[in-house]
Amino acid sequence: MLPLNEHLLNQVLLIAYQAGKHLQRFYQQHIDVQIKEDNTPVTEADLFVSQFLTEKLTALFPQTPVLSEENCHIPFEERQTWKEYWLIDPLDGTQQFINRTEQFSVLITLVRNNKPVLSVIHAPILSLTYYAMEDFGAFKKQGEQVKKLAKNTTDFNRTSCSPILRIAVGATTSQEKVRSILPKDLPCEFVVMGSSSLKSGLVAEGIVDCYVRLGQTGEWDTAGAEVLLGETNGQIFDPQFAPLTYNQRETLINPAFVMVADKSINWTSIFRFN
Repeated sequence: MLPLNEHLLNQVLLIAYQAGKHLQRFYQQHIDVQIKEDNTPVTEADLFVSQFLTEKLTALFPQTPVLSEENCHIPFEERQTWKEYWLIDPLDGTQQFINRTEQFSVLITLVRNNKPVLSVIHAPILSLTYYAMEDFGAFKKQGEQVKKLAKNTTDFNRTSCSPILRIAVGATTSQEKVRSILPKDLPCEFVVMGSSSLKSGLVAEGIVDCYVRLGQTGEWDTAGAEVLLGETNGQIFDPQFAPLTYNQRETLINPAFVMVADKSINWTSIFRFN
C-alpha cells in the first residue's frame, strides 16, 4: 500500500500539472473528435493524456494498477482483486473542451479497499486545482494562492424561512428534470457549470448546496469528489440515498446521484426520486 502523505500528494499534483500542460497544448489546436460506443465524444487529447498519465503513474508506482476512462475494459474478475489502484479521467468535460468553454479538468484518484482516499482535480485553463487526502483536508489552489476548504454547514433548512436551494447542473436543459424531483414550493436557483469534477468543487466550497446528476457518469467522474467532499462534511448518494460504490460491480457506470455540501441536512425530505 502507498503511504498517504504529503510527498505522495505532491507527486500526484506534479503529474496532474504536467497533464494539464498537454491539455493546454491540444486546446490551442484543431482536434479530431470521434464518437465512442456509448455515444460520447473522445478526442486525441483524451487518448494522449490517458497514455501519459498511465505511463507516469506506472513508472512511479509499478505495483499499483491504473484504470482509465479510456482504458476501462479490464475484466471485473481481474480488477476485483485490486486492493489499491489509480482511477483516472484524462479529460473530464470532453464536450466542454470541444466547445471551448474552458470548463474541463484532469482527474487522478487513488482508490484503496474500494474507497477513494486521495484525489487531484486540475483545470488547466482556469488555473484551478482542487486536491484532498483522507484525514488531511481538502484544498483549492487558484493561480498561486492555496486555501484549505472549511467544513461545510449550510443554513439551508426547509422549515425556517425557506432559503433558496442552490443547485449545480451540467446544462440549462437539465433544470426541468431536476425540478421534477424537488417539492413544488421549494425555491431554488441553478448554477450551470461544465465538468462533473468542477461542479463537485462548487459543492465542496459551499458555493452551491448540491449538484444533481440524473444522467450517466463513470466511477472516474465521482471518485475525486468523494475525497473532496469527505474532507468538507459533504457526501454523495444515489436515488436510494446510499453511497456510490467503486470497483464492486461488473459495470463502472454510476447510478444517478446527488452531491451535497452538508451531509447533516435531512436530504431525504428534499429529494423525491420516485
